[in-house]
Amino acid sequence: MQRKILVTSALPYANGSVHLGHLVEYIQTDIWVRFQKMRGHECHYVCADDAHGTPIMLRAQNEGITPEQLIADISKEHQADFAEFAIGFDNYHSTHSDENRQLASQIYLANRDAGHIESRTISQAYDPEKEMFLPDRFIRGECPKCGAADQYGDSCEACGATYDPTELKNPVSAVSGATPITKESKHYFFKLGNFEPMLREWTQGDHLQAEVGRKLGEWFDSGLQDWDISRDAPYFGFEIPDAPNKFFYVWLDAPIGYLASFKNYCDRTGVDFNEFMRADSPTEMVHFIGKDIIYFHALFWPAMLKGAGFRLPNRVYAHGFLTVDGKKMSKSRGTFIKARTYLNHLNPEYLRYYFAAKLNNTIEDIDLSLEDFQSRINSDLVGKVVNIASRCAGFINKRFDGKLSDALADEVLFKAFTDQAESIAKRYDNREFAQAMREIMALADKANQYIDERKPWVLAKEEGKEAEVQAVCSMGINLFRVLIAYLKPVLPRTAEQAEAFLKIDALQWTDIEKPLLSHNIEPFKPLMTRVEQDKIDAIIKESKENMTATATPVKTAENIDPIADEIQFDDFAKIDLRIAKIVNAEHVEGAEKLLKLTLDIGLAEKQVFAGIKSAYAPEDLVGKLTVMVANLAPRKMRFGLSEGMVLAAGPGGKDLYILNPDAGAQPGMRVK
Repeated sequence: MQRKILVTSALPYANGSVHLGHLVEYIQTDIWVRFQKMRGHECHYVCADDAHGTPIMLRAQNEGITPEQLIADISKEHQADFAEFAIGFDNYHSTHSDENRQLASQIYLANRDAGHIESRTISQAYDPEKEMFLPDRFIRGECPKCGAADQYGDSCEACGATYDPTELKNPVSAVSGATPITKESKHYFFKLGNFEPMLREWTQGDHLQAEVGRKLGEWFDSGLQDWDISRDAPYFGFEIPDAPNKFFYVWLDAPIGYLASFKNYCDRTGVDFNEFMRADSPTEMVHFIGKDIIYFHALFWPAMLKGAGFRLPNRVYAHGFLTVDGKKMSKSRGTFIKARTYLNHLNPEYLRYYFAAKLNNTIEDIDLSLEDFQSRINSDLVGKVVNIASRCAGFINKRFDGKLSDALADEVLFKAFTDQAESIAKRYDNREFAQAMREIMALADKANQYIDERKPWVLAKEEGKEAEVQAVCSMGINLFRVLIAYLKPVLPRTAEQAEAFLKIDALQWTDIEKPLLSHNIEPFKPLMTRVEQDKIDAIIKESKENMTATATPVKTAENIDPIADEIQFDDFAKIDLRIAKIVNAEHVEGAEKLLKLTLDIGLAEKQVFAGIKSAYAPEDLVGKLTVMVANLAPRKMRFGLSEGMVLAAGPGGKDLYILNPDAGAQPGMRVK
């Protein structure tokens, strides 16, 4: 039975370049879509740039261009990167579109008229210097629940709590650095609690992964809160109908952008938009998202659709984050890699395969180990799959005018390959890509074993073995064709080249069981080359250069230390400086410069190794107040774990001075 499926990936924000972390999702989605199309299903893959919000407005102002020009430039960059990674969108649009304006207004008005929207006056953070209300993400401070520093104004990345921005402790504006003041403003709220029974049932069904459903149960336990869907001018977005100078919050019109992009596609192609949007539609709507935006897609989004009489998603598939060499992507280590940087040096299908070999249907993070990446591509794709064709094609072309034999040399082996079609198809459909790749590579091993055992290069030197050489090599080519068909969703461009080499039409899943007999092939051209270490090194080097390319050197006098490269206020705001009381200090055996300090920062004690031994005796420090960087990642040293950094100044030696706050300061106070 043919399925009709609308598929989306989360919308990339039109305020920066695509990087490898983003590509996990688009590659995962594209593989799934290409597989569905190979199976003969009607599958439409749409996406768009998420183009609204304060960050877009502020960046455009800083660059001296209009927001429209900025989002047009970013869209061009995004689409070029996606195209080179063979992400096969059927339509790529923008949330700043007529279709999205119309649909956002329609969904809002339907919910308003049904009693799901209410307005009320709220107290809101306001930047007195920039004279603007501050979006949640432009306020930083301490989490009111767990006390974690440098958290956004709406949610805590440390404990997962959500809260009102006015609850944030020690807030600061990320726009100007000023301390926000509180002003009142009329806002519009979506009454999420109206949909609690429906959402409880929907989230515990098969629409979400089991672990996601369990996580959402915690939100129900704490009660569903009304959702502020409005923002005050100045704001780049759509004005709310009948509410001058009030704009839809970006998270209201962003998911509606899925439907807007599909509407744009339907208007161009004649696909029936309404057939897919009816509440009782037999079609499917499937979203692929990152696990960090589950809350919006699994609660707000289905509730908004339900309130407006639209169909609900059939599936929301969440995935984990990408780490590189076991750690978060890092600009300083050169592992915060932009899509374009990768493309400057390596075949994009190598990354598609590597991600496929790592991805499963859970929300676990996946790791890009650069050493493993190089090894796996060279072993699996070059050494196993492509090697089959290169080993066999030369004999077929040189000795038999490119013609394959008229019968299979080993029908049992060929059937063992084709019998895997349904198992591999099930893996693809269930997003168990890693298992699918393992099964395919196991078959590749069998194909190479078959060739190794029959040694056509030896047979070719013996008289009367010509027919056997042709049979063995033809068998190898047929096994290669099956493998390429299985890998086509992952390696679409390599598959196209293989189809041209084999002189066949575009492979479909139903073609897999049909061998090529008495069939002519083209001369073989290399489909892939090995990944060399210099390519990996070049990517890391270029990524580091990207980080410093815009830094402006500061001119300094010759008699003072040069000032380091400028940083943005957002970077500085991440540093959590705290008053600390030195409750113990001691020498570190075997260390010439270090003292071991125990610091009281109010809620906890931290151990720090400080290079101040040349200026202080341990007994002189006990009881003193100082300033420490409290949120520095712990560092494992030879002498133990150092959990922060004490601030000191001076040229060194005895002339080194720890910062000593006034006596009125208290441990745990934040330094502003």
